Amino acid sequence: MFRTWLTRATAALALAAALLPAGAQTAAPAPAASAPAPAAAASAATLDGRVQDVKGDVIRLNRDLLVLEEELLFPANTQVALFVSMDVGKLFQLESVQIKLDDKLITNYLYTPLEVQALHRGGVQRVHVGNLRTGTHEIVAFFTGQGPHERDYKRGATVKFDKGTEPKYIELRIKDSTGKLQPEFDVKVW
Repeated sequence: MFRTWLTRATAALALAAALLPAGAQTAAPAPAASAPAPAAAASAATLDGRVQDVKGDVIRLNRDLLVLEEELLFPANTQVALFVSMDVGKLFQLESVQIKLDDKLITNYLYTPLEVQALHRGGVQRVHVGNLRTGTHEIVAFFTGQGPHERDYKRGATVKFDKGTEPKYIELRIKDSTGKLQPEFDVKVW
């Protein structure tokens, strides 16, 4: 982590030093004048433009490094990602999700009211990204919240899946069953 930060900082400093005019790093500040000369104003504008360019380059470099870091930490052949989504959600008010993968707790997430509203509006939350060896695995998800008639409600959903050499995406969906007047919890493996 420190090595990554150090690499980013060194690259940003080298880029900034390359863009500064020669002698700008060691020159002593000029005495204050009553009015800035037109050449000084143009030089300041050019320097400001260069600084903005450096900022943009640093932001792009940071984005590229984060993408590279994720690809290195979670290669496609071992990657598994878990998502939570809601369809309607009028019969269930989500409070928390607990997920176990192969009898090992991988996430326990407590939702805020704003996060629940985002899920109601069609948002999808990535709750876990990790590495998983090939073979058969089992996911158990427990959903806690308030069900119909504002009763405490805790339900679970289980799915067994085979992990191959391709990345695996798993969606934990909460949807309303109007026929049964209760929420249903479904797991979709992509």
